[in-house]
This record gives sequence, C-alpha cells and structure tokens, in this order.
Amino acid sequence: MIRFTRRTLIAALAAVLPLAAAQAQDIKERSFKFALQNPKGHPLEQGAVKFSELVAAKSGGKMKVNVFPGGALGGDAANVSALQGGTIEFVMLNSGILASQVKDFEVYDFPFMFANAKEADAVVDGPFGQKLHAKLQEKGIVGLAYTELGFRNITNSKRPIAVVDDIAGL
Repeated sequence: MIRFTRRTLIAALAAVLPLAAAQAQDIKERSFKFALQNPKGHPLEQGAVKFSELVAAKSGGKMKVNVFPGGALGGDAANVSALQGGTIEFVMLNSGILASQVKDFEVYDFPFMFANAKEADAVVDGPFGQKLHAKLQEKGIVGLAYTELGFRNITNSKRPIAVVDDIAGL
C-alpha cells in the first residue's frame, strides 16, 4: 500500500526539520540523497521533487534533497542497505520490500485487505501503521510516512471478481 499526499509531505518535512520554528539562518547547510525506483515524471517521483522543493524553501535553501529516480542509486535492496548504512537518507519503495527487514510488512500485499481507501488510510495512518514503523527502527530505518499508488485490480474474461472466492478456477 503506497500513499503520498500533502499530509505525508508535511509529516516528512517535520521529520527532516525538527527545528521547524528555527530561523533559516540557524539551519546548517546539508545535502540529502533521496532514492526511488520510479522513473522521472512518475507521480511518486513528482512527490519526491515536491518534498525536495519544500525542504529547500523551509530551510532557506540550506538543506537540499537530491532526488535520484529510476534506480539511479541501485535497486531496492541496495537502497535499503544504503539507508541503513547512512549513505542514502531517504528511500521511497513498496512496503513489500520492507518485508525483508520486518516480515509483518507482508500484510499490506494481501489481496482484498481493505474495503476502500478510507479504511486503508485509517489502518496505515493509525496505531497499526505506527507499530510497523516502530519495528523498522530496530533495523536502523525510520519510517516517515506511507505513500499510495491506488488499488491494484484483477481482471479476466470469465466473470467479475468481488471477493477472494471469485478467483477460484480462473
């Protein structure tokens, strides 16, 4: 489940700038790497670029987030390792990739897990999503937010699929 909204940008920005009330002149110059697999122009890449712009604006240009789309810094596994090692500060990836770190993240890949987007948002933004983020900290990763690409759809030429049992025999 991936969701990237203005609220996500604000939450992530607050994590990057813990002294948000400080004057821009009090912020040290710093550069960050933000890696993702999606190509330039993809909605998630556009969100990362917007995040970069907000960080620059809020820090008076002293903090710069360099966005590396299209796997420019390596694949997901390499990016997670680099994140843990501190050579990349941000990655945006499918939650299923994090299952290699915290097996519980596999839950988001179950089909028919949520009835609608509102229910999905309540789960990932609520105590359950926060609990999964807390488990990442044990692995040297700080989860900032969930992003969204919408629900996946299954189609076929025989019949509608509304519940899991409808997949049987296809």
